[in-house]
Amino acid sequence: MSQCTGCYTMFLAGIYVMVVTLAAVVTGDLDPPEKHYKILVLLPVSSHSHKNVFIPLAEALADRGHQVTMLSNSPKSTNHPNITDISHGLQHFQNINMFEYKDDWTGGYAVFEKVLPLIVRDFYKVPLVKELYERRKEFDLFIVDHAYNEIVYPFLHQAPFIMVSTPGIDFRQSAVLGNVMNPAYVPSQSFDFPRPYSIWHRFLSTLLHIAFAVYWRNWNIVPQLQKEISAQFPELPPLLELERNMSLALMNTHFSIGIPLPLLPSQVEVGAIHCRPGNPLPQELESWITGAGSSGVIYFNLGSFSRGSYMSVQYRDVFLQAFRRLPQRVVWKYEGELKNVPDNVMITNWVPQQDILAHNNVKVFITHCGLLGTQESIYHATPLLGLPIFADQNRNSMFIRNSGVGDFLLWEELTEDVIVNAVNDIINNPKYKGNILRMSKLMRDQPVPPTELAVFWTEYVIRHKGAPQLRSPAAQLSWVEYLMLDVIFLLHLTVFFLYFITRHILRVISAKIFSSDIKMKKKND
Repeated sequence: MSQCTGCYTMFLAGIYVMVVTLAAVVTGDLDPPEKHYKILVLLPVSSHSHKNVFIPLAEALADRGHQVTMLSNSPKSTNHPNITDISHGLQHFQNINMFEYKDDWTGGYAVFEKVLPLIVRDFYKVPLVKELYERRKEFDLFIVDHAYNEIVYPFLHQAPFIMVSTPGIDFRQSAVLGNVMNPAYVPSQSFDFPRPYSIWHRFLSTLLHIAFAVYWRNWNIVPQLQKEISAQFPELPPLLELERNMSLALMNTHFSIGIPLPLLPSQVEVGAIHCRPGNPLPQELESWITGAGSSGVIYFNLGSFSRGSYMSVQYRDVFLQAFRRLPQRVVWKYEGELKNVPDNVMITNWVPQQDILAHNNVKVFITHCGLLGTQESIYHATPLLGLPIFADQNRNSMFIRNSGVGDFLLWEELTEDVIVNAVNDIINNPKYKGNILRMSKLMRDQPVPPTELAVFWTEYVIRHKGAPQLRSPAAQLSWVEYLMLDVIFLLHLTVFFLYFITRHILRVISAKIFSSDIKMKKKND
């Protein structure tokens, strides 16, 4: 009897293990970590929206028992007990009007020429930063915001690190990993073109790829930062050499909401990692949106970096007059006060953006085309009307138009009629809602949630001591070697040599033949 009981117990234990295993497979839960690690997340130059990408990853890592320290330039964003959220307190990026840079040839990146050298000059003098730098050997891994944060590269010397590419694919970062993106179809940092690219667009795309990489890395931005860093840390290798030790890139992209790309094992797509289902709205906002009836609501937000209050009076008045003519209600996130606001417009300096976009009575999102807001709008299936200002926003606006999930307008062409007609077209033409519903379904149809994928690869890099097995040999090649210019030169030289050898042999043979013919002729004569 006891033997049967033992067998029955073992049988139940086996069933339990199978159920737990099956549940883990179905839910996609990761195995518990081998140990708890210390991770330092560095995003000292970032917008509040960029930090929104890091918070889900940091909290997911903290939920698994890891100790996460975050250093940013924004206020505390999480109360998780395993996360230490620190702001360095420097104010260099305060009160920058990005509208002043929207016509810059770099796409607005010229603002960093002035700001980044000033930040790096003061950054390592901040007591909290200095303390973290002195304790850097305590951390098992560094996670860095790829965009604009070369100033933290001294932390990364002789340490494993991964980068999070918040603006999506960056051809410069991809090249560092050994995967050079083809400008024949991959857009540059700031601009895209209608697809398929014409020969002219491919020519422009190639120029933009080369020009921006040289401008940022070799001519202007990085050389200025290198000068400041070398003055403070003369023993460190060059910044671009430190960057080459990157183990992994977590990219805020996904083929369903972009273009399919050939990626390396060290390039992991975690696009829309920050997107989540909507939560109930505050009562006042809920009443305003539902009270709009069947006409619905327009949501207008230019992001956390391009403040609406920096918009010129001319543009503000155009929008107010255009909204006055529309039957929809408008929720306008605007920092400041506005006069003569129509009755159908609500002005607020803060909104729970994803909760608004998730509301079924919100008909269109008027946006600056930041990638994160664009992804949120696709996730919640709300068509977009873009007004790009700087950086990758021009590229994102072209994606919105090319994919049929909305359209975009140019600031210099704005009139009341242009705005009214564009809004009416997006709301009343069913193709936009249909396209974004299909794309939203594709975005959500993933075997593993982006957060879980990011956690797995983060722990993978730590477990495998920087995961050198992920690194492509192409990353060690020079441009001459990668593009095989030396081989092409050698092939040309070989063909040239063979041509002259063959020509010489044919001349010798020809001379002998003709010489023999002449002798025979003389002999016959």
